[in-house]
Amino acid sequence: MKPEHIHDLQWAQALAIARQTCAGIFKDGGVPKDALKAFGLAPDLGPAADWSRTVEAIAQVLCQGPDQIAA
Repeated sequence: MKPEHIHDLQWAQALAIARQTCAGIFKDGGVPKDALKAFGLAPDLGPAADWSRTVEAIAQVLCQGPDQIAA
């Protein structure tokens, strides 16, 4: 679900990048936790950490400004 403060076009592009990245990780035998780690996110979104929730979490990270992303 798109956060209210993110522009629709930015959200659509972030989702596309996140989906493409996750598809590559899945193709290589990875799991959602691997994709989260690749973007510096904590690998536990709870017991329901599926690909859909992972894609949305990555898209949210991609929509953050560079000064808001933890290094």
